[in-house]
This record gives sequence, structure tokens and C-alpha cells, in this order.
Amino acid sequence: MSTSKKKILLVDDSEFHLSVANNMLKSEYEVTTALSGKEALEHLIQGLVPDIILLDIVMPNMNGWETYHKIRGFTMLTDVPIAFFTSTNETKNKEQADKIGVADYIMKPYEKNALLKRIENIIEKANNSSKPLA
Repeated sequence: MSTSKKKILLVDDSEFHLSVANNMLKSEYEVTTALSGKEALEHLIQGLVPDIILLDIVMPNMNGWETYHKIRGFTMLTDVPIAFFTSTNETKNKEQADKIGVADYIMKPYEKNALLKRIENIIEKANNSSKPLA
């Protein structure tokens, strides 16, 4: 097993939520945080290729939906799973997330071990499905 940690890009406009999630994840993952969709895109433009992106939906200026679609425009990131990480529990949002191919819909608040397990499962599934389609 590789000794290098998998990378997570964590995007949320709440410093509190970023801090809580970062503290839960930093022992297992190399975490990069962004307080906005714009800041997340800047990290990606500078060459960050995370193993997973956790993306809040409700953010000012550029919401999670817009950020998701912009990230999907980066050729080198097409196989990187993106999970919404949100307190928005609306059925229409979950349905739309499924429709566009979001890897998971993780509700806040969350419990550390459950969060770690879901992230692990998302990364594992992405690694197993990154074979070219026939």
C-alpha cells in the first residue's frame, strides 16, 4: 500500500464547516480547502488533481452546481469523483445530483467514521470504474 495520502479538495463557504471537516479528515487525507467555487477552481488551475472533491451546494457568487459544471470542464479532472457535501436536503437537489453524475450526496451534520467510510467508498469506486468505456 502506498504511504502517500489521497488528496481531498474541500469546498465550503463556511470557515466553521471547513475547519470541522478538515479536522476529521486530515489524519487520513491530504486536505486542501477552498472558501468558494472560485478559490476551488484556482487550486485546480494551479495543478491540484485531488482524488475526490467535496463540494457544498449553497455558496454565494458561484454555487455548487455552477462549480461542479466548471470542474467537469477540466479534461484532467473528468475521472475525479465529486460529492456534494451539504445541509440542503431537498429531494429535487438529490435527484438532479444523481442525474448529472454526482458521486454521493453527503448531508451535514455528519459523523466522522461514517464520513471517512463514504469517502473511502467513493474513491474506491472511482478507481475501479476509471477503465475506458467500450
